[in-house]
Amino acid sequence: LKSCAVISRSAAVSLLFWKYIMKIKLSRRRKVILISAVLAVLFGLCIFLGTYYHADDTALAALVSDDDICVEQTSYGWLFDGANEDDLLIFYPGARVEASAYAPLCRQLAVSGFDVCLVEMPFRLSIFGKDKADDIVVEGYKHRYICGHSLGGVTAAAYADEHCDMIDGVVLLASYTATELDDGMKVVLVYGSQDGVMNKDRFDKCLDNVPDDRLLHIIDGGNHSQFGSYGLQHGDNEADIGMERQIDETVEVISEAFR
Repeated sequence: LKSCAVISRSAAVSLLFWKYIMKIKLSRRRKVILISAVLAVLFGLCIFLGTYYHADDTALAALVSDDDICVEQTSYGWLFDGANEDDLLIFYPGARVEASAYAPLCRQLAVSGFDVCLVEMPFRLSIFGKDKADDIVVEGYKHRYICGHSLGGVTAAAYADEHCDMIDGVVLLASYTATELDDGMKVVLVYGSQDGVMNKDRFDKCLDNVPDDRLLHIIDGGNHSQFGSYGLQHGDNEADIGMERQIDETVEVISEAFR
């Protein structure tokens, strides 16, 4: 349905553009070339936005409530409500990944002691929803953290930089920060040794943007894709460990960092 909405909006834009072009004094040939070029771009955009990594059955099963964790669908995405009422963690998904694919990780984080807000992004791209965390009620929590995977991490760090009075810590999964974070910000960086997607050169350069007391953890055998449950991402390497083990190690690192 969301892809259909994108196509419908693109069609409406194309119609308005067509009317505008008809008013411009150009030769018929130039108008045809211009219109064809714009339609090709719009068509390519629709294909790009409509092609994404889907949550698998494991992820969908993690969206079901049980005696330990209550999973509630919200206006911003999902809330994984655990027993702890002090610590909130906001999660930004990676680019072109269905947000629900991160349900297994978010569920385990809730089990470990966080209330976790999994945020759905417009067009599944966090750059279009950097301020989506504003939709989440954060009052009542003693500590508030934000976490993101891949592009979601870059965006989450940018949000934390602009809201350092509200966010106590940042978790970057196979990601980095393009903005310089405050020295008082607790920063945790986690990536897999088999990651074939993350730009390692860019990651190393951006380490100057995080405080010196940062926590950097490399998951031996982990890859880029297994922070979520959506299959192997294009360009990634096969992991030497299972997704469950990678998620468990990630949760353990995050929990110890913020306790």
